[in-house]
Amino acid sequence: MQFSAAQVALMINGRVEGNADATVSAFGKIEEAQANHLAFLANPKYEDFLYSTGASVVIVNEALELKQPVSATLIRVPDAYSAFAVLLDKYQQIKTQQLVGVQEPVYIHSSAKMGNDVFIGAFVYVGENSSIGNNSKIFPGVYIGNNVKVGENTIIHAGVKIYHECVVGSNVTIHAGTVIGSDGFGYAPQKDGSLKKVPQIGNVVIEDFVEIGANTTIDRATIGSTLIRSGAKLDNLLQIAHNVEIGNNSVIAAQSGVSGSTKIGKNVMIGGQAGIVGHIHIADGSKINAQSGVSKSIKTPNSAVTGSPAYDYTAALRSQALSRNLPQLEKRIQDLEKMIAELMNKK
Repeated sequence: MQFSAAQVALMINGRVEGNADATVSAFGKIEEAQANHLAFLANPKYEDFLYSTGASVVIVNEALELKQPVSATLIRVPDAYSAFAVLLDKYQQIKTQQLVGVQEPVYIHSSAKMGNDVFIGAFVYVGENSSIGNNSKIFPGVYIGNNVKVGENTIIHAGVKIYHECVVGSNVTIHAGTVIGSDGFGYAPQKDGSLKKVPQIGNVVIEDFVEIGANTTIDRATIGSTLIRSGAKLDNLLQIAHNVEIGNNSVIAAQSGVSGSTKIGKNVMIGGQAGIVGHIHIADGSKINAQSGVSKSIKTPNSAVTGSPAYDYTAALRSQALSRNLPQLEKRIQDLEKMIAELMNKK
């Protein structure tokens, strides 16, 4: 595929500076790009490469002031990083839209419903009464159980397992190896010390425009639904327990775990390897630092916490600063004690 600078600018509402007929057919890093490559500059640390890059077209911020002439055609936009993301998304859509049809061998139950322009890869299993919406792409080795609903324009990558009764919305992306709807971790202690399994009869509901990374597990609810609200972004290697609710546009980084029945609000940001106990609430806009252990509810919106147990981020920084100064403080106390002792001896 080949596009002119003018065509690219039209896609991202940019302004061409230079040769509007310059063509591009591939993407490239600004420091490595060659002729016919499209690159972008968002980080000022890479500005020097703008003047030496081989790229034919470079997307830059509107406010960028050139320090010397450039050979590439520029496309100026308010936010170069976001504009480049839009282009990559369009490029990916074009590539996936070309995938249509059913590869062999597959198993699709006769009662399952397939939308228009669906792609089903080899060794896919689609269970009884399940449905897949228009233009969705199911890659090889995916298991879709009975009574599962998958919306439109959704991409489910290789090896994903979606258990019975679960619901996946439209414009969702689920990466390889993720398991949706496995049993929640529920056991009732018995008098003899054994553990009796509590049946998990709920499901998982994933709303629209959610992205879930590779090898993440989202457990089905004991009763009701584990909910991933629209716009949420979940990284690789997460454990989301039964009856958890993750709010709109919240982000969770890799290797974090959320225990059962915890409710996470909207626009929450959770760093990698954070752990959150069960049955608590995390207020909208909260920020949880990497490796934090959250043991109680965060009730104030837009709070930031860190540490284990997690507490106020600013207070934690002050504590860390004081900790670093402990040797000097100890010496000062020893000097003061010595001075007091000397004064006492003079009496």
